[in-house]
Amino acid sequence: MRFLFIHPNFPAQFANMLIALSQAPGNQVAFLTTRTDGEIPGVHKVIYQLSREVAKETHQYVRNLEEAVLHGQAAYRAAVELKNKGFVPDLVVGHSGWGPTMYMKDLFPDTPFIGYFEWFYHAHGSDAEFGPDEKLNPDAECRIRSKNAPILIDLYSCDRGYSPTYWQHSQFPAEYARKIQVIHDGINTEVYQPKKDAALMLADKQIDLSGVDEVITYVARGMEPYRGFPQFMESLSLVMARRPRCHAVIVGEDRVAYGSPAPGGKSFKELTLERFPFDPARLHFTGHLPRSQYLQVLQASTVHVYLTRPFVLSWSMLEAMSCGCLLVASDTQPVREVINDGVNGLLVDFFRTAQIADRIEEALDDPRRRAAIGVRARESIRDRYELKSMLARQAQFFSATIQEYKK
Repeated sequence: MRFLFIHPNFPAQFANMLIALSQAPGNQVAFLTTRTDGEIPGVHKVIYQLSREVAKETHQYVRNLEEAVLHGQAAYRAAVELKNKGFVPDLVVGHSGWGPTMYMKDLFPDTPFIGYFEWFYHAHGSDAEFGPDEKLNPDAECRIRSKNAPILIDLYSCDRGYSPTYWQHSQFPAEYARKIQVIHDGINTEVYQPKKDAALMLADKQIDLSGVDEVITYVARGMEPYRGFPQFMESLSLVMARRPRCHAVIVGEDRVAYGSPAPGGKSFKELTLERFPFDPARLHFTGHLPRSQYLQVLQASTVHVYLTRPFVLSWSMLEAMSCGCLLVASDTQPVREVINDGVNGLLVDFFRTAQIADRIEEALDDPRRRAAIGVRARESIRDRYELKSMLARQAQFFSATIQEYKK
């Protein structure tokens, strides 16, 4: 079989499936991407480059669409070269929304196309107006609706699609949702597993917490309101003031991955450090970590905090649960799909920082309950999101789509 995967990043959500398919005898696997770094043995990476940047004069409602078209154009041209060399895929799989998948059905009309559908944008009822004082202006409403244009093109042209969670699936229009199955990417529970008496020592970060009994951890791509960073920092300041032996480890970059930047030119990290008191000797920012160090953080965690708006569910939450962490997590739709309060985690109001602090302390004060909830957290991931099971479901889904298309 010949497979063509598409994503601007590499390998993105497809890493484990790429490895599995490339190792199977007789398969040929190609990947269209803009990323020049990174390799997977047996995967032929094809780089596409945008012809230009989005024009400054482009209307704000359609800047996202123009960027998607530029990706689609560049990916199409790169795929033409593949086709001219004799590579015609039996299946095309691509992340929908960025744009590079938009014209693949025109180039390969006789090949089934599966879209990976991660998110559909809404001005109301999910992430955009989540805060009690947040109100969108008409321009924002129109811009959000317009962001769905490239996704709608893929929803129309794809043969099937899949989405990682039921919450994310529920965001898609009913007339297209029938095309989409819910299949998670999978969590490698053999890698992300508890380690008894784990001690956190990151020499290159000058972090040695081997003698610390209370380690609060937080992980996100960026330090931003979408993942509750300001609320976490405020609640953390309360906990650290009351518990002088407690340390906190924050993994992520000082940037905004989702949503708008902080006002006034400062980052949310800078603003929270100015606003709330901390003992800098007990507050550790690691930046981005390689997987081995990231795993150490999770395994050494006493309490892990995960906060999110009603948005895409982070892998880090499930990986932390797989490591047996006690999670204090936001009582929002994507989280409630996985965590039952008091059973396999503790839920909190996203905006009530005093409650977040209290629940962190509740977990710190009861080691036996903390351990029991951590065991059930890991069981939840093994039962519902284990990598081998999810890969098997994806493979069956891919195979069934190919076979059905041949009828």
